Amino acid sequence: MLIRVRHETIYRYDAPAKSTMQRLLVTPRNHEGQHVREWRIDVDRDCCLVAGKDAFGNIEHRFFVEGPLQSLTTLVEGEVETFDQAGVVSGAVERFPVALFLRETALTRPDAALASFARDIGGRESSTLAKLHALMAAIHDKLALNPDATHAAAGALALFEKRCGAYQDFAHVFIACARALGIPSRYVSGYLRRDDSESDQVAGHAWAEAHVEGLGWVGFDPVHALCPNESYVRVAMALDALGAAPVRGARVGGGAEETTVHMRVEDSRAQSQS
Repeated sequence: MLIRVRHETIYRYDAPAKSTMQRLLVTPRNHEGQHVREWRIDVDRDCCLVAGKDAFGNIEHRFFVEGPLQSLTTLVEGEVETFDQAGVVSGAVERFPVALFLRETALTRPDAALASFARDIGGRESSTLAKLHALMAAIHDKLALNPDATHAAAGALALFEKRCGAYQDFAHVFIACARALGIPSRYVSGYLRRDDSESDQVAGHAWAEAHVEGLGWVGFDPVHALCPNESYVRVAMALDALGAAPVRGARVGGGAEETTVHMRVEDSRAQSQS
């Protein structure tokens, strides 16, 4: 599939901000499941985008803007050719041993109830892959997606208690459960071309990857109860949503902030044929 992404973020401030700086993890990398044909980032202010890579090998960009700023707009746009690999991630950059992804974080730490849930579901299956598929299905059935939530709540425990949350929360619950079973797991941020809604979206997507001996890293999306296919664009991975957040930043002044997101994720070939 040829996926076209247009992701615009507009920040408006109550009072002029003196300055702002941001770190962006919005640029996908090539691997066997995707090939980036073109990609660009624009900022509507005079600044220098400094490209680099974070500890996990994700492509990051940083910029600093001097004020006064009443607003700031960033535009991410590009095209990625994707291939269905049945969820298996091959040819991606791997900088750390698999065991690192057993490490708990504040957003993925299970309590006794969540760990018990994971052991109950996983204990019914013999193979690692079967355990992970069972976990994905159980989380999908047990939890509800809040379509208005665009950011993670307090992590896995909050969603498991409330039974309703954002895409990021579902990924955190899956990761917490997998790690409770001794299976390395990690968080992935990206984009999803959806079949069941308009192409206009208010946030990117998130899912998890778990390590299966003999297969390597395999993606699991508990929101949709499926392994990522050609409709997914993989952008960044980390231990949790905080590490793979598309945008993190800080500013001086500005008062209250209002953020507006315009996002379109489309099948370019389908659009050209319509």
